Amino acid sequence: MLKLYKHHLSLRLLILVSLFFLPLFAFAQGNYIPYDRDYYHKIERYEILQGKNNPVFHTGAKPYRRDHVAQFLDSIANDAVIRTSVDRFNLAYLSQDNWEFVSRETPHSKKPLFNAIYKRPGDFAYYTSDEFDIHVSPVLYLNGGIEPDNDRNPNRLSRGVVLRGSIDNKVGFYTYFTSSEAFFPSWVKGYTEHNGAVPGEGFWKEYNGDGYSYFSALGHVSFNITKHIQVEAGHDRNFIGEGYRSFLLSDFSNPYMFIKLNTQVWKFQLTNIWSQMTADAFYDRGRPTDGKYPQKFFAFSRLAMNVGKNLNLGFFSSVMTEEVNFNYFNPIIFLRWVEQQQGTPDKVMLGLDGKWIFTPGMELYGQFALDEFVFNEFFGIDGKNSKRNKYGVQMGYKYMDVLDVSNLDFQLEWNQARPYTFQEKFDYQSYSNWRTPLTHPRGANFREFIGIIRYQPIPKLNLTFTGMHQLYGADPDEETNWGGDVLKNRLEGSPTGLFGNVIGQGIENTVVQTNLNATYMLKHNFFIDASHTFRRRTAQDLDSPETSQYLQLAFRWNFTRPDYNY
Repeated sequence: MLKLYKHHLSLRLLILVSLFFLPLFAFAQGNYIPYDRDYYHKIERYEILQGKNNPVFHTGAKPYRRDHVAQFLDSIANDAVIRTSVDRFNLAYLSQDNWEFVSRETPHSKKPLFNAIYKRPGDFAYYTSDEFDIHVSPVLYLNGGIEPDNDRNPNRLSRGVVLRGSIDNKVGFYTYFTSSEAFFPSWVKGYTEHNGAVPGEGFWKEYNGDGYSYFSALGHVSFNITKHIQVEAGHDRNFIGEGYRSFLLSDFSNPYMFIKLNTQVWKFQLTNIWSQMTADAFYDRGRPTDGKYPQKFFAFSRLAMNVGKNLNLGFFSSVMTEEVNFNYFNPIIFLRWVEQQQGTPDKVMLGLDGKWIFTPGMELYGQFALDEFVFNEFFGIDGKNSKRNKYGVQMGYKYMDVLDVSNLDFQLEWNQARPYTFQEKFDYQSYSNWRTPLTHPRGANFREFIGIIRYQPIPKLNLTFTGMHQLYGADPDEETNWGGDVLKNRLEGSPTGLFGNVIGQGIENTVVQTNLNATYMLKHNFFIDASHTFRRRTAQDLDSPETSQYLQLAFRWNFTRPDYNY
């Protein structure tokens, strides 16, 4: 215990050194925009329509900096991709959200309250000077829904505040916190009960018997130590890739403490993340309880490069270990080599991702995450479907302005992960955080197709249809391990031998789910959502299909639309 405490203390000291000394040499810096799929799509679609890589920042590492997004918006303001009233509205909306960094004029509110509140459409209140800049806004989410076969109709109330700004135009900061009470749709509740964690949140308390109460807190400080090297220290999530899902690092798990180093020079971007994560939680009668939860250390590095004008490739490696290891803090070394030289049993992942805008308006993208690989067993006849060949694969396609219909966008994505991928044979080394996967919500032992259609017929209205088909293998009990649950030990409870492991083994499940959502922006960042979700699960252990219909209406203010597509 003393050894583990010393490792955690060392990591905290490193963060303190970064926060207090590096800003002395800082350059102008913007804070980061929280990752929101709807919001980020509005940015990325213009890069694809231009048919070339974004000259300001790489889109494969999310979230983005506000000043970088503003610079990109300035670059396309007079471009041919801004061709309709909807495009002009989106450009104005994104510009207002980042107005302190946009070089173009962004109008003030026509009728601010008391000449002090909402002087800018995107800020409840703000103050700006050469020394200090701060923006504050309320956060609200009120949702009510109907699910006929659920014991209680789903609903949720979240309220809080978001604050961002900068000091001396050098150090950017961001903080966000909300308190929530929620009753989830049946499949989300089932996922939460199985993992013991609210997806994306982690710790929770019981609320009115079958509900959940939880507190969300995100925050970071960021600064440049040179013109091309950026540092971020925070408690949040990260997302790597161009897809709806990510096998490298996704935003599905609970936020975690991290230090991130972003180095962007010429056509290259190097992203390094060092993080302390929660390895497990203690429970009392099925509920999280007090105690010092076991922690683990995570190191991640990704080198991306623009190849020509429309191709981007990224190469990544990561290490998950039970304790802090300073050998992994070298930002330009191959992490697998370090792990091998020390003879440690740490979990190492390798892989690559990429995108190719092969013609203006169309993009191909993909990922490959390698957990373990034995050449002879992969290509040999006798070694087919070896348990030691574990990997996840993603392939996707995006088409902007389908058939030249403005703001009609289509995305198709295929994901699959072989059994036992992301699991580990040693405690606290699985590719997870707070009992949820760091990658795909399903974990492993699955195959999935996702189709998304987005349409913005008028400036303030967005329509989104998402269709999902999943095939996965489930475990009949806690002792059996067919390779889908990343929290289980890959050497324990497996009914199979070394070979003959296929996707869907175990209790085969098939899920078909559709979601149709309509979002109307009443005021800047104040939305009304209406949606319908249909979900049908068939399984070998079910006498008849399990069907859910969920209809909901929501109001949200500076709040990211929840995603229950898993």
